[in-house]
Amino acid sequence: MVRLLQQKKRTFSILTTFAIAAFGLHLFVLFLFVLQGLNIRQLSLRKPPNFVEIVDDESTTNIDNLAREPEAIRQFVTKTMTSIFNWSGMLPAETPEQVTNPKPDPGILVRTSQGNTQRISSKTWIAGFALSEDFRKGFLRKIAEITPPEVFSKNPQQAMSAQLFIKRVYPPKKIAAGKWRVGIVADLIQKKQSDERKVITPFNKDLLVRAVDYFDAPLTEDNSNLQKAIRSIRADRLEIYEIRNLCLLDDNSNQGQNQFNQCV
Repeated sequence: MVRLLQQKKRTFSILTTFAIAAFGLHLFVLFLFVLQGLNIRQLSLRKPPNFVEIVDDESTTNIDNLAREPEAIRQFVTKTMTSIFNWSGMLPAETPEQVTNPKPDPGILVRTSQGNTQRISSKTWIAGFALSEDFRKGFLRKIAEITPPEVFSKNPQQAMSAQLFIKRVYPPKKIAAGKWRVGIVADLIQKKQSDERKVITPFNKDLLVRAVDYFDAPLTEDNSNLQKAIRSIRADRLEIYEIRNLCLLDDNSNQGQNQFNQCV
C-alpha cells in the first residue's frame, strides 16, 4: 500500500513538472511574438533613407532629411519653371510615334479669380505638383488668367506658343532649416506661329523652396502616365511654396554677379 502511494506521488510530480515547463515555454514564445511585433512597428514608422541629391544623374544618400545639394535645388527650379511655362499646344509625347506626330493639347480647365474658367496647358498642370498644396491652386489660377486662348487653337493662323527663357538662376540662399530662396532672371516669350511675331515679358522672380518628405510607392502596370509623371516630379523631395518679385539692384556690380533683393 505504501509502495502504491509512492508511485502515485512520483507520477503526479512528473506531470506537474511537465505542465509547468510547457506553460513557461508558451509564455516565452508569447514574449518573442510581442517583441517581434514591436520591432516591426518601429520599422514601419521609420522614415526611408533620403536618395534625393540628384546631380548629373547620380544620387547619393543623405542622412539629414532636410539637406539638399545647391545644384539639385537649381536643377529643380529650372526644370519646374520651364515646364510650367511651356505652352506648345501639344501634349507631351508618350510613345515614339508621338514625338514626330504629337497630339493636340485640349488643356485643363481652371477657375479664375473672376469666377469664369480658362484653360492651362496640360504640362503646366502636371508641373504644378512641384508646388506646395496651399500655393498650387492660387498660382495655377494666375497662370490661367495669362494663358492666351490661342495656345489651344487648331487654326494655324491663330495658334500661339510660349516658352520661358531662363537667363540666370542664382545660387540657393538658405533662409531656414530645409528652406532656400532662389532668384531667377528670365523672359517669357510668346510667339505667334503664323508670322513668328514675339511678345517678350520679363520674368524676374524670387522662389522660396523647401525640402519635403516623399514616401515612394512602387510602380505597377495599373499606374497611368499621369500618375507616373506626378510621381517623378514629387520624387525630387522639393517644392516651391511661394513666388515673389525679384528686384535687381545693380546689373554691373561684383564683376557681373547681379545683386538682388526682395521687392516689397
